[in-house]
Amino acid sequence: MRKIKLTKGELKKQRDALRQYSRYLPTLQLKKQQLQIEILHRVSALNDKKKLAIEKYRVAEVWAGLLSDESLDIGNFVKVERVLTEPGNIAGVDFKVFRSAEFSETAYDLFSTPLWVDRAVVELREMASLNSEIAVLDETVSVLRRELRIATQRVNLFEKVKIPEAEVAIRAIKIFIGDQMTNAVGRSKIAKKKIEEAAGQRLGI
Repeated sequence: MRKIKLTKGELKKQRDALRQYSRYLPTLQLKKQQLQIEILHRVSALNDKKKLAIEKYRVAEVWAGLLSDESLDIGNFVKVERVLTEPGNIAGVDFKVFRSAEFSETAYDLFSTPLWVDRAVVELREMASLNSEIAVLDETVSVLRRELRIATQRVNLFEKVKIPEAEVAIRAIKIFIGDQMTNAVGRSKIAKKKIEEAAGQRLGI
């Protein structure tokens, strides 16, 4: 704690600071709580999406061998061209919300292409879209966790440092000023008594 001036001006300064800290702290605590809740929701959604992706990959293993057909470049049909997101916000923190994935349109001959290709393209696009959603969710969780760390640090700073320091400073200044006033009253009484004694001696009392 820095050295403080034991003056009435400093007392006002510390009281103003304490009021400011006490007013700002509930806002920080609320932000921290909102971020914690949102992170729980997003992590739960992320885990669900990852489980779904694993399930889809397991199902795809059944027909994945068909993709080895050299006459087909199935990858051309499932290239993600753009991931569409919309803005989200919680407690003043901006993040992205997944909307959809757009794919490059590649035409193929319906007569010469095996029938299973249509279904494979649908399944692979669903998997690619799911992976894009997982990536967006993962990024969102990272953003929210970073903001939570900052909010937690600020809450701790106010709760454990700034407010206690201001309270200690106010107490110290009030004690010092109180002692000064008590001493001043004592000195005043002594001075008054000496004046009265001097006046009595002059009057021969």
